[in-house]
Amino acid sequence: MRSVLVWLLSFFCSAALAADLNTLIERDWQLLMTRDPMFATSSGIRDYDHLLPNASFEALQRQRAEDAVLLQEIETLDHQALTGQAAINHALLRWRVAGRIAAFDSGEFALPFNTFSSFFNDPVMSMADTTLRSEADYRALQQRLMAMPGYFAQHADNMRRGIKEGRVMPRVVVAKVLQTIEAQVYATPQSNPLWQRVRNYPESFSNSLQATLDEGLSAALDQGFKRAFSELADFMRDEYLPASRDSVGASAMTNGNAYYRAQILQYVTSDKYSADDIHAIGLREVARIRADMEEIKQQAGFDGDLDEFIAFLRSDPQFYATSARGLLQEAAFVAKRIDYVLPKYFGTLPRTPYGVEPVPDEIAPAYSTAAYWPAPLGGDRGGAYMVNTYRLDQRPLYELPALTLHEAVPGHHLQGALAQELEGVPEFRRQLYFSAFGEGWALYTEKLGVEMGIYQNAYEHFGRLSYEMWRAARLVIDTGIHTQGWRRQQGIDYLAKNTSLSMENVVSEVDRYISWPGQALSYKLGELLIWELRREAEAALGERFDLREFHDAVLRNGALPMALLTEQVRVYIAQVKDERT
Repeated sequence: MRSVLVWLLSFFCSAALAADLNTLIERDWQLLMTRDPMFATSSGIRDYDHLLPNASFEALQRQRAEDAVLLQEIETLDHQALTGQAAINHALLRWRVAGRIAAFDSGEFALPFNTFSSFFNDPVMSMADTTLRSEADYRALQQRLMAMPGYFAQHADNMRRGIKEGRVMPRVVVAKVLQTIEAQVYATPQSNPLWQRVRNYPESFSNSLQATLDEGLSAALDQGFKRAFSELADFMRDEYLPASRDSVGASAMTNGNAYYRAQILQYVTSDKYSADDIHAIGLREVARIRADMEEIKQQAGFDGDLDEFIAFLRSDPQFYATSARGLLQEAAFVAKRIDYVLPKYFGTLPRTPYGVEPVPDEIAPAYSTAAYWPAPLGGDRGGAYMVNTYRLDQRPLYELPALTLHEAVPGHHLQGALAQELEGVPEFRRQLYFSAFGEGWALYTEKLGVEMGIYQNAYEHFGRLSYEMWRAARLVIDTGIHTQGWRRQQGIDYLAKNTSLSMENVVSEVDRYISWPGQALSYKLGELLIWELRREAEAALGERFDLREFHDAVLRNGALPMALLTEQVRVYIAQVKDERT
């Protein structure tokens, strides 16, 4: 009888704790919806479609204070008594809220853009992706467009604060980003790509309503969109560019070393690595991969040294598509070959489809080789494997298998879509993203492609090694630039020497590391952990190891920080041992 009473007491205490946790989770979710209306839209919540975030410093201070109170309540919970998914929910909620506080405290708000993503491109992509079905949807879109000048001005004020405090972007980055901003100042509303993208009116709309909406959209693109980018271009050209710095490393900024450490924690999701540790890991990986490259060069039958082989790959026309359509068709063909063999390697596959799309012309010149854009919840498209068709002579075909494995399947699309389709978890976990997990997984799948039989010749195998080398070199270059005084040209020379990436990509990549400290470290460090966990599972389970089950164990909880991923894989190992003994 006593044991039953103890069990009941424990059960009710656990239920009460879970209820308290769920209350905090819901509070955090509502905070996020009101703070970031664009995220709300992508989450299928349409109550805030007419708004943009309040990015003023005063609002950010208030949010930081709210988060501090919320974090204290999260930490007060007796999380040791939580089990299963409730324990994971608690750990992830704490990471999420603590991460927002750390980002504010590091001064991230003063540096709200880089060469890959920015506050000014986010609304554009969000509005281009918004599902529009009713007149109210179109009216809300027009209001959001009209809110752009104020939203951009708030970020400009935060950047002015950064100028005063000695936290500004390098001049080489600002000059490149300024070109992107100026390109968004379209002469007429009708020449803006958004004009055609959003004017897909339902057939039920009358001609008079369509004409009215056209008039409102034209005014919003002119007085909202164009004005916002025009004023931002003036600010960047006249104020920010002259105040930007010649140095490229984060350490040159006020409290730059602390900022870089915060960036490492944010993107790597682990504090066990110092910048020096990461630099050393990178050097070891570069040496190992270079030896593998030499072997593949021999298999290709190339008569010359590695530098000559890389020069051959960069310059020979056989390795490049002659049209944008040709590049997209080749990417789609590789994607379908991968789709065909996925069931052999994964027990659980997502329901959400994906497609192959070109990177929009207006952002392509400064954009990466490819990217994955998740399917908006409640939207009218699947995931998008975005392939950059700008400058075809810089997009080698031998890299497409590794690129497709990474960005589409079984990389970002498979992982992200499975996370969106999680059941029985709080909403925030379906869209949670940790860079070391997501990028580490995507890089892991590039090498998994060898087992899957995706690479068909020595050139494609070399393309994979070049991509792996690219991510290993990031460890060396990122830490070199931000903590060891490397110059921009040093980074360019190092990446060019050790990979077969086109020079266009090499320069864009190094500028990305300069403008986005720490993020590039997440790929290789995350991948190394996943391989380490796989080897641990293989050793522990022996003949009972099932690769499909291992992959499902890695992905079944959505995105996790590195320590929590390790914990959950070990739970899986213990479960298999218990089930099969």
